[in-house]
Amino acid sequence: MTRLQGGGMALWVKILLGLVILLLLAAAGVFVYLRGLTQPAGGGPYTLEVEPGDTLPAVARELQERGIVKNADALRFVMRRNGTASSLKEGLYDLKGDMTVYQVAEKLAGPARIPTVNVTVPEGWRLRDIPPVFEKAGFDRAGIEAALNDASLSQYARGEQENLEGFIFPATYEFRVGETPADAVKEMVERMEQEFTPENVAKAKALGLSVRDWVILGSMVQAEAANNAEMPVIAGVFLNRLRDGIALGSDPTVAYGLGKDLPELDRSAGDFEKDTPYSTYTRQGLPAGPINNPGQPALLSVLNAERKLSDGRDALYFLHAPDGKIYVNHTYAEHLRDNATYR
Repeated sequence: MTRLQGGGMALWVKILLGLVILLLLAAAGVFVYLRGLTQPAGGGPYTLEVEPGDTLPAVARELQERGIVKNADALRFVMRRNGTASSLKEGLYDLKGDMTVYQVAEKLAGPARIPTVNVTVPEGWRLRDIPPVFEKAGFDRAGIEAALNDASLSQYARGEQENLEGFIFPATYEFRVGETPADAVKEMVERMEQEFTPENVAKAKALGLSVRDWVILGSMVQAEAANNAEMPVIAGVFLNRLRDGIALGSDPTVAYGLGKDLPELDRSAGDFEKDTPYSTYTRQGLPAGPINNPGQPALLSVLNAERKLSDGRDALYFLHAPDGKIYVNHTYAEHLRDNATYR
């Protein structure tokens, strides 16, 4: 009887030991399986875009389908365990299929890359030239046109003119996709106003120019100059003529007033005799407003103008010759002589 009990106990021990081994093997298998779910899925590079309303379950499924994670539930589990399940932000996440679930979870918990678009506004462009490039970049054209015609966005244009001509800084801008037209235009206006430092404004004031006058004159220099090196010379001629009460006689102001491009001007049709608030042939002083959006070199050329000839006389006339050079003179007779010689 004692031997039977001992044998029975030995059998139960063997059975229990077997069950324990099976459970350990099963646990090890589950561990290996679960660990495998966290390993790289092997897919290629993928940029995930998280939009408003996207949820973690939907994002996790998308990443499983794209081969970024092996199992969507594994990603959700890791992010819940890390306390980052609600950390998704709108924007772009650059992911790769060689990342573990832990690395993907860490990436998704970090900052999103904001989708942007570049827009370039070249120096000397008029307002009317700008909307098409914004439209090409995905902006609403009508919205951009409305903002560009809202003079209230600039403290210097407000109450002085009907639009923002002259107060859009020419540069390449990186705008957030979905940014409103008004915000985009405000950014360009704010960039222009960075040029109006106290030091620069003081220099303009010393020349008898308000900020808006400075911009107007800068736009004329921008339109007249063939290159940056000419700008201080042309600015000097205009400043001297303003001081002496001589009409500025700038062809680009005539073109702007008539709504034409410079090559379209027709002297035989009387374009230069037609009076507009912008014509510097029929009217004295500066035109009614800026005729384009000048860049920094044109603006600074006004503040650092070259007003004297090499012989010390004031520069009052300039001529662009077909040889690519600019000829500057003090008297009209000298100007006519150079016209006859170089044209």
